[in-house]
Parts: sequence; C-alpha cells; structure tokens
Amino acid sequence: MGVPDLRDLLALDVQTRLALVQELWDSIVADAQAGTDLPLSEADRSELDDRLREDDEHPDGSVSWAEARARLRSER
Repeated sequence: MGVPDLRDLLALDVQTRLALVQELWDSIVADAQAGTDLPLSEADRSELDDRLREDDEHPDGSVSWAEARARLRSER
C-alpha cells in the first residue's frame, strides 16, 4: 500500500482530516499498547524517564487528566 500524496490529504475538508488524524493516533496508541517499540530519540527517552522519575518521587505534584481538562475548559 502506497502512502497518499500530502497534497491530496491537505485538500480534504477539515472534518475528514480530523477523523484521519484521530484514526492515525488511535493506531499508534494501539501499537504502543501491543508492545511495539515507538521511535524515540535518546533525548525524548531521557525526558520521559525524568518525568516518570519525578512522578514516582512526588506523586502529589501532578493532577489527573480529568482535573487538567476541567481547568482548561474553565479558562475559556
């Protein structure tokens, strides 16, 4: 299967492009959950390790996604 031409993708209406992005993202998440190694640079891997370590050391220093989303929505 060939990769679609970028110009053709950009010519799609916004709703279709958003649906395509969601499908692509969902497929990446599914791959990651299935154990597929995702291509991360050493800098990205180091940053993620640092963030995980920070969260482990200070679990009360973070907020849940539900709380973060609520805060963002209240700022509108």
